[in-house]
Amino acid sequence: MKIAVIGGAGVRTVIFINGLLARYKKLNIDEVVLYDIDSEKQEIIGKLCAHVIKRKKEELKVGIAKSPIEAITGADYIVTTLRVGGDHSRVVDETIALTEGVIGQETTGVGGFSMAVRTIPVLLEYCKLIQEHAPNAWIFNFTNPSGLVTQALRSAGYDKIIGICDAPSSTKFRMANRLGVEEKDLYVEFFGLNHLSWIRSVKKNGKEILGDLLADDDFLNSVQEFSMFDPELLRSIGYLPNEYLYYYYHREKALKNIQKSGETRGKTIEAVNLHMMEELKAMDMDADPEGALQIFLYYMALRESSYMSIETGSGKREEIKRGKLEVPDGMGYAGVMLDCIEGLQSEEGYSLVLSVENQGCIQGLLDEDVIEVTCKVSKKGICPVPIGEVPEHAYLLMRLIKMYEKLTVEAIMHKSKETAIQALTLHPLINSYSLAKTLVERYDDAYGIF
Repeated sequence: MKIAVIGGAGVRTVIFINGLLARYKKLNIDEVVLYDIDSEKQEIIGKLCAHVIKRKKEELKVGIAKSPIEAITGADYIVTTLRVGGDHSRVVDETIALTEGVIGQETTGVGGFSMAVRTIPVLLEYCKLIQEHAPNAWIFNFTNPSGLVTQALRSAGYDKIIGICDAPSSTKFRMANRLGVEEKDLYVEFFGLNHLSWIRSVKKNGKEILGDLLADDDFLNSVQEFSMFDPELLRSIGYLPNEYLYYYYHREKALKNIQKSGETRGKTIEAVNLHMMEELKAMDMDADPEGALQIFLYYMALRESSYMSIETGSGKREEIKRGKLEVPDGMGYAGVMLDCIEGLQSEEGYSLVLSVENQGCIQGLLDEDVIEVTCKVSKKGICPVPIGEVPEHAYLLMRLIKMYEKLTVEAIMHKSKETAIQALTLHPLINSYSLAKTLVERYDDAYGIF
């Protein structure tokens, strides 16, 4: 079987390949083909991937395609992981938002809006090629804002697409580690939208423990995703939140911390990636592939250590020493995708959190609405667990964001500035027609999107 990666020059591709090495034979994966419009960066990432395979003495074939059609043709699974406009576009998105006094995070609010408007038209073109050259392939969308992008592609008629996010799986991993149990012995049930979801059930060896966890301040403070929230808030809503709900529940804190820091997450990522690529371009990677890999791992560790530190005001950054760093095991995005592939090939299946169509799962949402929910994945297909009626506070927020998403998709499809303004006016992190109008005009000036 063949996996094609569209956006293969992304830095996470190396980690994806490393994660695949432990499972490619079991999953019957023979070949991975990478494609990216940035051929120079793709060459560097390709060499790092080749070395990761060689140092483990594995036989997985990884190639670089010169065109998307070459990459897609014959693929059984396709990964889409794009950043249209490059790293600097994220800096532009966040800077414009902050100058107008709002949060510009790349998936939540106006930052996610800008990224979606640039990205969705490009992905629709790739999906047309996939429909022609690999019509039976499953598409795993890693591209942010994942939920909104997946909604757009599903609405355009591409029904073999699954939205992937590593936030729920990473949360479950840290919860299991804190509770001293194997992940397989911990059931964590999510519902909501991508980056707007809640945990409504936690079962340890079959016993429900969510109430106990909510009452335990030590537990809440020791798990990264929950430690940023006021414990009283979590007890009042009765659920454990996705970390991105921080931007909604503690909006003014997040905005104040970003403004106070004098930099944005996008600026941090841009600087890390630029320094990484400068060092790699300046060396002979063929002569010292392990040295090149260690440079890559150092900068990736810097990137991960700064995650959400600006927004939460934590300022926590571990000291990272260059040298004998290990390649991450690919538990994140890659792990979710590989679990999904393995589930689709198995009778027993897996419980995974994916972005899929609602199809009656959450009461009050339309069947075609893309939600993020725990699913049972097996040879029988991908089946969301029945959620039914949800608390009104969660339902209202989901409905509002889903309407914003649909209006954003409509604005993109019809190149309508007016519809784009309507979409942002509804968003809780904007919530103003005049502000939405200003923001749409500024992003249009920056990118010519309408």
